[in-house]
Amino acid sequence: MFDFGIADYQPMWLGGLSAVAREHGDRLRGLAGRTLTRVWMVWDLQDDEWFCDCPVLFDFDGERVEVNHQKFGDLSLTWNMTDPTSPVLWPGCDLQWRPEPLPGLHALRGLPLKGAELLEWTGRDVAQGSIDVSFAFETGRVTVFNALDENGLSFAPPGPSQRSHLFH
Repeated sequence: MFDFGIADYQPMWLGGLSAVAREHGDRLRGLAGRTLTRVWMVWDLQDDEWFCDCPVLFDFDGERVEVNHQKFGDLSLTWNMTDPTSPVLWPGCDLQWRPEPLPGLHALRGLPLKGAELLEWTGRDVAQGSIDVSFAFETGRVTVFNALDENGLSFAPPGPSQRSHLFH
């Protein structure tokens, strides 16, 4: 199994709402009310940009959820598995974990989580049925979405082709 160059990282790929909700619903629900203390992303030092193939780590008062997408519909949520102080060893790349490297993440740090959501893509395209993970706060949100074989990040509310399934 490919570990994305991250020590001890073992993604657990699931597809579809029912599989993800069954496996992770209770833990996602348990995050409600916890404070977002840190978001870690892997940064490409050579290109000075987010390396969006690696998981995004959300730390809620010591409960860390690692979100990662691959292919058209694979989602991996892991818990407290990854140490962002460890190096990322990807051949040919100079990568490093960075806390809140994107401006929209700074605005959410320190806020209590209102609820976690699984967003099901309902569009009539190849991504239909894929699942995104969204964290809603009183004054904003962040969503890690499937950007077709990598992660994407959004701070916008769910769109018309996303059906929200809230865990709070």
